[in-house]
Amino acid sequence: MNSKDIEIIKEIQIKLSNNLDKGYGPFLARVYDRNYNLISEGKNTVIKENCSICHAEINAIKQAQEKLQNWNLSNYDLGIYITSEPCIMCLGAIMWSGIKRVYYSTSSNAVEKITGFDEGFKPNWTEEFKKRNIEVYPMIEEDLGKSVLEKYMKLNGFIYKPR
Repeated sequence: MNSKDIEIIKEIQIKLSNNLDKGYGPFLARVYDRNYNLISEGKNTVIKENCSICHAEINAIKQAQEKLQNWNLSNYDLGIYITSEPCIMCLGAIMWSGIKRVYYSTSSNAVEKITGFDEGFKPNWTEEFKKRNIEVYPMIEEDLGKSVLEKYMKLNGFIYKPR
């Protein structure tokens, strides 16, 4: 991990914070190649689309696959940058997509504590990713991420899958 990775996490947290009143969920994800070219960006559109699988990570992966015209992203050396630790569903999507690196800001424990959202059962997921040669860079700028989630909740943020 380097300063550019930290810069991207800060950038997506700030973008998310500035758009919390637009009706999206409090999560944002971007996919970049190794040279930091933006491939895709996904917002959480669960409420807007009335579809429980429209998490930011899933939307970003889907857009990357459409842009690259390939369901298998493993040949593109991509990383996904996420405002919060992926939930159980998104972990599966990341693993099966072929993405090689995961960078995230806010831990699931913090997400659950601040919002009440149920992140799912995820024992040893980082070890499982390591076995599959997927690098994980956790809790980058976590205080910023927590403040964004707190702001979302103060704006009467809707949590569609409470614990």
